[in-house]
Amino acid sequence: MLDEVWLARRDGWQPLQEDAREAGDIDYGRVIHSASFRRLQGKTQILNLGDSDFYRTRLTHSLEVAQIAAGVVRVLARKCADHPAAPLLPDRSLIQAVACSHDLGHPPFGHGGEVALNYCMRSHGGFEGNGQTLRLLARLESFSRRDGANLTRRTLLGVLKYPVSYSELLNPSLEPGMHAGYARLAALDGNCSTPPKCHLDTERDVVAWVLQPLSDADRVAFTRWEPLPGQHGRTLHKSLDCSIMDVADDIAYGVHDLEDAVALGLVSEGRFREILTRERAQSFLDALRVNYPGEASDPYEAMVQALFGGGRERKRYISRFVHHFLTAARFEEKPEFQFGLLRYRVSLEAGARDFLKALKEFIMNEVIRSATVQQLEFKGQGMVISVFEAFQSDPLRLLPVEPRKRYAEAADSGDAAQGNRVICDYVAGMTDSHLLRTYERLFAPRMGSIFDRL
Repeated sequence: MLDEVWLARRDGWQPLQEDAREAGDIDYGRVIHSASFRRLQGKTQILNLGDSDFYRTRLTHSLEVAQIAAGVVRVLARKCADHPAAPLLPDRSLIQAVACSHDLGHPPFGHGGEVALNYCMRSHGGFEGNGQTLRLLARLESFSRRDGANLTRRTLLGVLKYPVSYSELLNPSLEPGMHAGYARLAALDGNCSTPPKCHLDTERDVVAWVLQPLSDADRVAFTRWEPLPGQHGRTLHKSLDCSIMDVADDIAYGVHDLEDAVALGLVSEGRFREILTRERAQSFLDALRVNYPGEASDPYEAMVQALFGGGRERKRYISRFVHHFLTAARFEEKPEFQFGLLRYRVSLEAGARDFLKALKEFIMNEVIRSATVQQLEFKGQGMVISVFEAFQSDPLRLLPVEPRKRYAEAADSGDAAQGNRVICDYVAGMTDSHLLRTYERLFAPRMGSIFDRL
């Protein structure tokens, strides 16, 4: 069993005696009642808001990740009950708190917005969506005076997907900037402006607090990273809870984003057959033969026809995909660690892992990298940079009341980086539509009105 130190909170808050909730229940409640969680309903998952009322936003995606993560825990508790990691599995509320938190820090316009804000913050500590998630939970949310949502140490460890800081992983040769050689166009260099996967340096003290109970050897091993030629450094380790969330996120991305893409006619059956061949789908086809003997003489054809046929049959196979991946969850061991939450992780069996990788590659190549999505991402990046730089040009004049107060405090302390971080926090917290309306208010030729809602 884990020591009580992993249920500690930074500000020492304790529930009232009559409070019947467990620590995970409290954390889950604080996450789903947070302003950051509500804003996910207005943030892009893959497609841009306004195109349809069918597809998923980051809010619905996060709820699905939470449901899948809870399912992974139940599967492992049943089929691996005698495994030494089984007693360490999180309860339902705690894993759902971690899963519902995983996208809180993502800015408007998804990955494009992340790259744009990293460019804007290039001289002030950078920006990265996962790092912003930790910052929101540990500093910016409003459940405590100074410690954000004030979640337990274990929940923050689960949210800490990349336990190394921005400045450590940064490759100095990849300096964020614009493409040169254009007379009128300011085109962001996405390759150089993409941030490392990290936590932000502003939260070094938070990470130190989270990792404080670990032995020196475990702490050193957990924060190891590897340099990559021509790229930023890459972290190597994550906790048991974080690995469960990560697997659930991959399943939701590979399966549910496929459902959206097929239902909206963004991908073709022919390209699906080219990329998701019988060989790459073998683990799923074998499972169909075992679970539904005699249902179809050719399970592959039945799968493709269901996905690209009607809604009912597609939903049935989407459900079967999720079940296949859930039941393929397994524990893996990292013997270099002593502490159980670091020693054990969750992954998928090889066949299911390869099939899920193929689904994710299909979505990446056919949807995310398509010209239509990239054109919208390009436009979104330009708006994010323009709005940020407008506020940066005269923050005490243009920022709304609350961020203006925080900026003034930073300015009084003489900390320019902190002042820019305030602007970044404000822009990163915007929904897609809030960013768009702010851009129009600042730059659109029409006069506008003080009564226009942002």
